[in-house]
Amino acid sequence: MWVIGFVFAATGIVTAAIAAHQPALLAAAGASPELALLAASLTGPAQVGARLLQFGLLGNLHPLWTSRFACVMQGLGTVALILLGGPAAIAFTLLYGAGNGLHTIARGTLPLAVFGPVGFGQRQGLLSAPARLLQAGAPLAFGLLLEGYGAGAGLVAVIALSLAAFAALFALRVR
Repeated sequence: MWVIGFVFAATGIVTAAIAAHQPALLAAAGASPELALLAASLTGPAQVGARLLQFGLLGNLHPLWTSRFACVMQGLGTVALILLGGPAAIAFTLLYGAGNGLHTIARGTLPLAVFGPVGFGQRQGLLSAPARLLQAGAPLAFGLLLEGYGAGAGLVAVIALSLAAFAALFALRVR
């Protein structure tokens, strides 16, 4: 429970922080205002595309692997943005959005796969509570981080949270 709760909290922080600051973050990373808005507008389609891919080609993939894959996608997108700057805005958004789309599926399927259906509703509530509390403060904290230390610090925080969630997923054992 602790591991999944941590993963949900870490990925929820990333989701809330990026959702609130994505155009400004992309602009600070070197994208023109037009490119930043265009890229940010692709988040939703990337989420839907990843979900469709998961239901189609990746439908047999275990939720644990779906979660790991989602963390890696978000981390890789962030690394691309750090290394390539503004020109990677669309790549970042597509990878971030796809990872976020897969995380939304994993939030429901991972606990079910790990613990089974008994007590599912109560378990979901317990797992979601810390994530929701942290998500509420994530945009403010991320905004302060960006304002005080710049886009690089914010992107490093995203990578750190994505990697921490990815690593934590290896502590899970499936029945």
